[in-house]
Amino acid sequence: MKALIYQGPGQKTWTEKAPPGIEKPTDVIVRITHTTICGTDLHILKGDVPAVMPGRTLGHEGVGVVEETGAAVRNFKAGDHVLISCITSCGACPNCKRQMYSHCDDGGWILGHLIDGTQAEYVRIPHGDNSLYPIPAGADEEALVMLSDILPTGFEIGVLYGQVKPGDIVAIVGAGPVGMAALLTARFYSPAKLIMIDMDANRLDMAKKFGATDIIRVGSGDTVEQVKDLSGGLGVDVAIEAVGVPATFDICQSILAPGAHLANVGVHGKSVNLHLEDLWIQNVFMSTGLVNTNTTPMLLKTVQAGGIDPARLITHRFPLGKIEDAYQTFSNAAQEEALKIILSA
Repeated sequence: MKALIYQGPGQKTWTEKAPPGIEKPTDVIVRITHTTICGTDLHILKGDVPAVMPGRTLGHEGVGVVEETGAAVRNFKAGDHVLISCITSCGACPNCKRQMYSHCDDGGWILGHLIDGTQAEYVRIPHGDNSLYPIPAGADEEALVMLSDILPTGFEIGVLYGQVKPGDIVAIVGAGPVGMAALLTARFYSPAKLIMIDMDANRLDMAKKFGATDIIRVGSGDTVEQVKDLSGGLGVDVAIEAVGVPATFDICQSILAPGAHLANVGVHGKSVNLHLEDLWIQNVFMSTGLVNTNTTPMLLKTVQAGGIDPARLITHRFPLGKIEDAYQTFSNAAQEEALKIILSA
């Protein structure tokens, strides 16, 4: 089969690789029909995730068709169309019992990280009964790729951890795919204002279409002062960091109102300065996290009911065999006006 192989920082190749096989009775082999590229994949290529070894197939998102199942798999059979969760979960360990699937004793975020991932023609999914979701008949399978990772990530780690409530003023720093997912799902809770902050004018325009009440382009003035102006001088109730660099984290900790929540979603490859000397007296709350995907069933139902349309996040489409071109486009998102790319087999 063909797969996108990580060869070390800054290096990747689309090349032949032996197809995966059943290794444990709980495994499922899935033939990929649609996958995508995540900002985390770019972090890996920068060398920010040293646990990823050369030779690893990248990718942790996608949908496909079940090709083969292990003897212990009960919920799926060959031919079933499935959504692949970015988080693998056994469903039985202490952390899984707490719905902390990202910290599963025999799983978590391992696809495209510690085991081969989804940017390939076939992928092995451990603990298939707990790590795959059946796709409803007639569903838009391209759109459901957004439910592998970015929608539950933005919702769980941004909106839920940030405790967004009706009437809140919410600022999202980073209008990339996860920031947009946080924007779409924050609307579930009817905040008074949704402020999107980014450097990219095109993405900010998209954010307005997706429901942002206000946009701030970084570089157009003092970002912190602009947020303060929009919040009556108090600051925001929730700041969601959706980039993963020191500068965006600094913005978030500078715009908090007393009692506010800072929800860090971004993948940080460098340390940040936490200004606890300023924050301690503000009674603020701070959260971090890796998505657990425990909200995926609810999000699936919401999509099917028309409550959210993840297809709006797709800006580009490529054949799977053109994945290196797709990476080039995604790596130059501002120039290419790219948000989420679909790769189809």
